[in-house]
Amino acid sequence: MPRYMTAPSRALVIISTIIVALVLLLASSVMAAGPEPDTVTYRVRSGDTLWTIAGDLEIGGDIRGVVSDIREINDLDSSLIMPGQWLELPAE
Repeated sequence: MPRYMTAPSRALVIISTIIVALVLLLASSVMAAGPEPDTVTYRVRSGDTLWTIAGDLEIGGDIRGVVSDIREINDLDSSLIMPGQWLELPAE
């Protein structure tokens, strides 16, 4: 004798399926967001130079490499920066 689902049982299956689909969609969107950014935003102050900013980062090693990274990240053609300018800096 075949067993048929009642209307409340069908509704429960449909609702459960929708909930699982929403959870999977939410999980995939969180995973798509990716890892934390590799940079931090910094507003240039009066008297700042790329060299002083790079030195303040205390990343260690050769400051020339950090200055080069800052220039590359911000697509700077020179080392000239202005107060009020926003820079992306390598995260520690």
